[in-house]
Amino acid sequence: MTVQDETTGPMTTEAGAPVADNQNSETAGVGGPGLIQDQLLLEKLAHFNRERIPERIVHARGAGAYGTFTVTGDVTPYTRAKFLSEIGKETEVFLRFSTVAGNLGAADAVRDPRGFALKFYTEEGNYDLVGNNTPVFFIKDAIKFPDFIHTQKRDPYTGSQEADNVWDFWGLSPETTHQVTWLFGDRGIPASYRHMDGFGSHTFQWTNEQGEVFWVKYHFKTDQGIKNLTAAEAEELAGKDPDSHQRDLREAIERGEYPSWTVQVQVMPAKDAATYRFNPFDLTKVWPHEDYPPIEFGKLELNRNPRNIFAEVEQSVFSPHHFVPGIGPSPDKMLQGRLFAYGDAHRYRVGINADLLPVNEPKAAQARSYGRDGVMYDGRHGGAKNYEPNSFGGPAQTGRPLWEPTAVSGVTGDHEAPSHAEDDDFVQAGNLYRLMSEGEKQRLVDNLAGNIAGVSRDDIAQRAIENFRKADDDFGKRLEAAVQALRG
Repeated sequence: MTVQDETTGPMTTEAGAPVADNQNSETAGVGGPGLIQDQLLLEKLAHFNRERIPERIVHARGAGAYGTFTVTGDVTPYTRAKFLSEIGKETEVFLRFSTVAGNLGAADAVRDPRGFALKFYTEEGNYDLVGNNTPVFFIKDAIKFPDFIHTQKRDPYTGSQEADNVWDFWGLSPETTHQVTWLFGDRGIPASYRHMDGFGSHTFQWTNEQGEVFWVKYHFKTDQGIKNLTAAEAEELAGKDPDSHQRDLREAIERGEYPSWTVQVQVMPAKDAATYRFNPFDLTKVWPHEDYPPIEFGKLELNRNPRNIFAEVEQSVFSPHHFVPGIGPSPDKMLQGRLFAYGDAHRYRVGINADLLPVNEPKAAQARSYGRDGVMYDGRHGGAKNYEPNSFGGPAQTGRPLWEPTAVSGVTGDHEAPSHAEDDDFVQAGNLYRLMSEGEKQRLVDNLAGNIAGVSRDDIAQRAIENFRKADDDFGKRLEAAVQALRG
């Protein structure tokens, strides 16, 4: 990225003309009305009015940094991706952290999942891995995503986030129970972006040189150690320093304390998927480590701050559809929806040529497409032909897909995901609860009760409690007692 040197020479207009006076606008005489011929005044005000682009509907509040991914383990038996082809190989990356529900001006220290969006600038093109700091999510089908997010945002009548909306949806959608248990547990409010894990969350496909298919899940384990905030600590910090997480990340890198994560992958042979005890493509489920132990294969380090937050963090775009040879999607219904939604959001929000911006364009490869024109097009293709096939030496298809096809059968329709032997909406939430210490359980119950107690209707509160009772009877009993105590 070329950074313009603005430390020398005279101030100019955007067209490069020298500015004579940047303190006083032109008027018709001393004290008279302003003049429309004042090019600098009009340029500055017009630019100022357009300084902001629409914020992200979700993940609006974020921070980012550049860094390096280094291969530390051999995964060539599972994938032919070149950036993973040899131990010691390094790839430049950009990582954007974020909260999910808050708007651009919200505080960092809140109870909310954290986005973990990673862009690998590989020699085969950019690979975007768009995950969270939790291994699961609230819902399993993208068709429910707009409804879910509407419950987390401002109510159309009150203009505020409403506990009724949140718990009405969660209570009526039992599949949320696992993620809600994560969210209201000790890891629900990370102390900083550096002190939390990251996950690809979805299941993805890896394919090796022989065409063998594997299903995988990514884990990024923080080398700084897990640190979290209690609800009281977070409330105080959010009031004192709304930018706490962004500030912590930036200042750590400035000090040379580069945060890092150990990168692991769970690998499932494709033949295992049909008979695995959980649906391996259900985003509300994890693969227990005793079934598929994580394999360490990389180290992620962040070591360079952005020079300009707007250009490099706000205008950074990520799409789960940005794959490279040897990596592809799975039948995960949430992932399938995101393959469209993320790219479409950025075409609307930043523009059709968002991928031409320095933070988004390939760095170790060259983009060679026939896309042309549109807002902010920079003319980089010159007079080259804009169609394919052509006989003028333009880029042509390779004939080799990035990933292997997935076998399908049956008729089209609005199908529920297939059910596996141990699939239900509560078993893994109950397992998570039973793994907790007594102190962790009590804090989880207190956090949930404090939130559920804010709903206006008893039936909404009771329905929410029943979902946790189905996960674990003790969980439900303790939560019911705590909510009743708070509601009187």
